[in-house]
Amino acid sequence: GLPESNGYIYVEANGGLNQQRTSICNAVAVAGYLNATLLIPNFHFHSIWRDPSKFKDIYDEDYFISALKNDVRVVNKIPEYIMERFDNNLTNVYNFRIKAWSSIQYYKDVVLPKLLEEKIIRISPFANRLSFDAPPAVQRLRCLANYEALRFSSPILSLGETLVARMKELSANSGGKYVSVHLRFEEDMVAFSCCVFDGGEQEKEDMKKARERGWKGKFTKPGRVIRPGAIRINGKCPLTPLE
Repeated sequence: GLPESNGYIYVEANGGLNQQRTSICNAVAVAGYLNATLLIPNFHFHSIWRDPSKFKDIYDEDYFISALKNDVRVVNKIPEYIMERFDNNLTNVYNFRIKAWSSIQYYKDVVLPKLLEEKIIRISPFANRLSFDAPPAVQRLRCLANYEALRFSSPILSLGETLVARMKELSANSGGKYVSVHLRFEEDMVAFSCCVFDGGEQEKEDMKKARERGWKGKFTKPGRVIRPGAIRINGKCPLTPLE
């Protein structure tokens, strides 16, 4: 059995599907490392995505809880006696504003004492709030969440299996080859990538303005040098629909 829990952690995952998934894995790792109980993560209703989906709409919630039961406690509800202290409103819970890519040691030194004091804490936003560089025990929990515990909900799983079966059947006519197109070639993604495409000076100016609108000051910090050519050579530029 697991030792007695130090308290509850509630995270709000922001960004798109990939960032949400990363947030979930990081939340599992942090909760496990701090010997805390993780409340099923909440997904921000993003101004761009405008997607009201909850965790259970995308992932198999019961399986997620069961797959982690020997390593991390996960619940879908905070006990009533705790929520009464906050007028049954999670937004009243103390919220940590944690810097991006913080070390797991930071969570132990700064977050854990507050968790022990309050018995419940909130971390919002939570995307990219844990450093990639972490001890093996932390990385193991990340992998356990990503490759074992996170399984799509039945409707999504069923649709995915149908699509794969259809691709296999139809691509058999072309030696197993098929084309997959990522349709999200849009302004904010292109701007964030810092890559240069075929739009000349107008494109550069438009992307510069888009970066400043979306991430004010992030790309213009002193000493920040953007090298589009190097980014492309390293294979980090999103493909265009034509590519």
